[in-house]
Amino acid sequence: MADLKITLVKSTNSANKNHVATVKALGLNKIGHSVTHKDNDAIRGMVHKVAHLVTCEEV
Repeated sequence: MADLKITLVKSTNSANKNHVATVKALGLNKIGHSVTHKDNDAIRGMVHKVAHLVTCEEV
């Protein structure tokens, strides 16, 4: 399994509260902050839910 590098590129201000919670659960705090997670279905689903706020790339 590969890793996913997830970066927050847009602000969570005025975002749906469920999307804000998903971003926090991914471990992202500020714009430009990046985290690495194992590639699995749960993480892919979270990224898909907030795809308009983050970018994702395989590492």
